[in-house]
Amino acid sequence: MNISEIAKLAGVSPAAVSRYLNHGSLSKEKQEAVRKVIEETGYRPLVQAQILRTRKTKTIGVILPKIDSFSISNIVSGIDAVLERKGFQILLADTHNSPEMELRYLDLFDDQRVDGVILIGTVFTPKHLECLKKSRVPVVIAGQQLPGFPCVYHDDYHAFCNMTKLVLSKGCRKLGHVAALPQDKAVGQERTRAYQDVLREAGLDQQAGHIAVAEFNMASGEETARKLWESCGPLDALICATDTMAAGALQYFRKQGVRIPEQLLLTGQGASNITAVASPTITTIRYFYEESGANAASLLLERLEDPTLPAKEVKLGYAIVENESTNMTF
Repeated sequence: MNISEIAKLAGVSPAAVSRYLNHGSLSKEKQEAVRKVIEETGYRPLVQAQILRTRKTKTIGVILPKIDSFSISNIVSGIDAVLERKGFQILLADTHNSPEMELRYLDLFDDQRVDGVILIGTVFTPKHLECLKKSRVPVVIAGQQLPGFPCVYHDDYHAFCNMTKLVLSKGCRKLGHVAALPQDKAVGQERTRAYQDVLREAGLDQQAGHIAVAEFNMASGEETARKLWESCGPLDALICATDTMAAGALQYFRKQGVRIPEQLLLTGQGASNITAVASPTITTIRYFYEESGANAASLLLERLEDPTLPAKEVKLGYAIVENESTNMTF
């Protein structure tokens, strides 16, 4: 079967069948006629022929740092929901938090094997910037702000400011911060900067220096909490850059017999499922990850329609979710 034969059976023009297959504008009557014939005949267009004819793969590359992450999986869900409605498929590339692998995948996808790329960013080295500038396919960044490039990001700074102020409002004055790598602008730089700014404004300059960097896993969160407790403790509050780090810290304090929230307030970031099942439940901040992915996909579709569009930045909000781990006033 080919398009002409499908058109003849459906009583429409070959152009109408083409528009149907490419999700173009078509009356409901013609859509139904073409759909019925395709369903009855089992017709499937030859993908390679479509690519040669249209120079489009109908595939979007999504480069992500860690597939088994609550936030990343929700971002991907938002991306897929938008692209699937437009007839696109996504090709996932997990970098395992390796900036070098990010560069490799950017280079691989730039070989026009996909129509565009969504990069769920972590760090941006000079090599990243060079690669992004020379890319022959449109790239949209999710999760980080990068001036000059279309991006969707969260208000990490003000979210972390408000979380630190919440802890101070409970009477805490001996704080510590489990931070992410400073190379990560959003989770590392912005959240740490917010923590320090709020404490310095409160006249707690010494507390602003109570910082230790952890990796994005529970084991590292537990070990980093130990380091802070032994070097700066006893503390009355620990503010963590992520929920996973906070869960690891909770394990450490439980082993040490430190009661939360009676002796120590604990917070995370991200509103992942772990905060609700932990005991006590962990106070956190909800970011709108699915909306982030959906917005990134929409930005990319806009650039596929018109590559000359100026780079648009979309900043999303947040909501504090106060749970049991801060349910105490000192």
